[in-house]
Amino acid sequence: MSKTIFRGAATALITPTTESGIDYEAYGRLIEWQISEGIDALCVAVTTGESATMSDEEQKAVISYAVEKVAGRVPVIAGTGSNNTQHAVELSRFASSEGADGLLVVTPYYNKCTQAGLIKVFETIAEASEKPLILYNVPSRTGVNIAPTTYEALADNENIAGIKEANGDITSVADTAMLTKGKLDIYSGNDDQIVPILSLGGSGVISVLANVVPKQTSELCRRFFEGDVEGSRRLQLEYLPLIHALFSEVNPIPVKAAMADMGYCENYLRLPLTVMSEAKHENLRSIMRGLGLI
Repeated sequence: MSKTIFRGAATALITPTTESGIDYEAYGRLIEWQISEGIDALCVAVTTGESATMSDEEQKAVISYAVEKVAGRVPVIAGTGSNNTQHAVELSRFASSEGADGLLVVTPYYNKCTQAGLIKVFETIAEASEKPLILYNVPSRTGVNIAPTTYEALADNENIAGIKEANGDITSVADTAMLTKGKLDIYSGNDDQIVPILSLGGSGVISVLANVVPKQTSELCRRFFEGDVEGSRRLQLEYLPLIHALFSEVNPIPVKAAMADMGYCENYLRLPLTVMSEAKHENLRSIMRGLGLI
């Protein structure tokens, strides 16, 4: 039986915020627009959604709101990872009970556990959760990398469905695909590597870019799956300057600026994040104007 939660493009969705808190009116409009544009899934309360600066109550409220607003139209994947395993277990149980379709679980950050520790952590969360996990590997943020052999050890777990791979190492992705033998869906965690990962058998992308261009990001994946590799490649290269601009400062600083320019939220971030530098913001605006986005 397939463990697949989604295939194609999922948006790692921003969370509109103001000085007063989370702007649920803006969040609702953003969710509706994403679905109308044909996105394949939504990831909420994740890194791009600034989960690191949410209180527990806010994170749970964002997950609950998104599940209710989406109402089953696309899969909702909730961010529930933590460097505190018990906290991750509790969040995973909550998101499962609220009706999330899957959970995005990042490697424990700061603790820098061993590969054996990673296996134990993910098995513990998977056992506690009613919904399947997508493991999130982003060593540039967490200080720990998931080895291909670790994925291999977890591939037969019935409640671990996939991988968001953001280590930037295509050889490692190839090794993972070879060792897991199709038992785990592999999603690109880097927007500049969507086509390369699809070419290795990947199932799609969990994307920052899709906040800004959900239709085109989904189409990039769809074209590849339909055999139009050249069309998919053209889209990857066409949006590469925008991708670079969206990562010219720490995510989600640039994408929050872009979405504010498009009228979907305020350009407000919680410390330690600060607004985008004017020079880089103007470069981002220039690229967006060239694509007809603003």
